[in-house]
Amino acid sequence: MASTNTVVRPVSTKRSTPRWAPTARKLTPYAFLSPTVIVMLVLMLIPVIMVIGYSFMDNVITNKFPVFVGLDNYVEVLSDPVFRTATGNTLFFTLVSVAAHLLLGLGFAMLLNSPLVGNVTKALFRVVYILPWLFTVAIIAVLWRLMLNPNGVINYILISLGLTDKGIEWLSSPDTALLAVTFINIWAGYSFYMVTLLAGLQGVPADLYEAARVDGASAFQRFWNVTLPQLKPIIISMSVLDIIWTSQQFALIWMTTGGGPVNVTEMLSTYTYKLAFSRYEFSVASASAVLILLLTMVLAFFYVRHQKARD
Repeated sequence: MASTNTVVRPVSTKRSTPRWAPTARKLTPYAFLSPTVIVMLVLMLIPVIMVIGYSFMDNVITNKFPVFVGLDNYVEVLSDPVFRTATGNTLFFTLVSVAAHLLLGLGFAMLLNSPLVGNVTKALFRVVYILPWLFTVAIIAVLWRLMLNPNGVINYILISLGLTDKGIEWLSSPDTALLAVTFINIWAGYSFYMVTLLAGLQGVPADLYEAARVDGASAFQRFWNVTLPQLKPIIISMSVLDIIWTSQQFALIWMTTGGGPVNVTEMLSTYTYKLAFSRYEFSVASASAVLILLLTMVLAFFYVRHQKARD
């Protein structure tokens, strides 16, 4: 009886890799990023390009056939005395607000970080100091408009203390309107500095203070030579960001004074808004917006540069 030997060969389960697999693997991260990129293109890049294009045209939107006018819109904006007034007001509003934010935020942060203050007191102060940060701009504007009204709480207190004989038109007087809106912005923004600087203070090594005490350094010397150098990167980053945010403040100004009276509180943001939606000069408004964009880009450049140097 003849025997037959059957050789069984294993079946290979290995599949050949498609040629396009490496390319698909490389493109996968971009596929995940594509929704965000598309949204940024539609909502940011395309509108910016359109505004830049409008700034070189005759009055667009209201003119059916706008023509190219070159730099005429920029010349009109830069030669407008209201634009120069708005620039000066924005500069004052921004610099005073940022400086006050830093001083108040640092002072309150050091108070909350001090061992001389009890835990219950710290908790109470944290709630009180953080309140301005919890309110929206609309609530802050309405709240302070009521308080600074001639018949409001502020004037009532001043009259009760004998500091004035009648109610002061804080937001309607050319002498006080800019100072009033600057004070409101300071009150609304110092909490951001306080929270951030408090976190920075709690990250300063205690060994540095102990070494300074051993060397005989006073409290001011410890603050100047230990605290400030440790907080310097945070302070610079926050200050640049705050300059960008404050210089573009619109809602608070619009809801309190609207840029008045007689342009005393006119800012670059309200000036541009009025050009577009009050005077319907969209091309001139676009030129003003491009100038603001250039200023913001310069500030953003210094911020990014500082962040890279810090890293």
